[in-house]
Amino acid sequence: MRYTLLMHYPEVADELDPAIIEEAQRAFASYTETLEAAGVLVSAEVLQPSTNTTTLRLEDGALQVQDGPFADTKDQLGGTLVLDVADLDAAIEWARQAPPLAWGAIEVRPGAVYTVAGAWTPNG
Repeated sequence: MRYTLLMHYPEVADELDPAIIEEAQRAFASYTETLEAAGVLVSAEVLQPSTNTTTLRLEDGALQVQDGPFADTKDQLGGTLVLDVADLDAAIEWARQAPPLAWGAIEVRPGAVYTVAGAWTPNG
């Protein structure tokens, strides 16, 4: 089954020690290499800071475009990993090993596949 790991953590501040940022990047690279070697990594994406976000909404049928994230919160969605694993327990075990867990939260969410016929089907 496919599970998406949504990584929520405080965004990196410009004044943060570059050595800490480099260490985190190395840890994440090692983690994704491990996922790839295990054959469970489908995709990975690190998101740009939320300040680069554009949020769309319909209000009374009119499109509203907002610069920045929908919510103003300390933690932001920082990236995603899509894994193809046997079950939720396996997804949780891989999420437990994710370096961003040390400074934020990892949301594990099962996915569904959208078919050409227009139906959402649980994957597996």
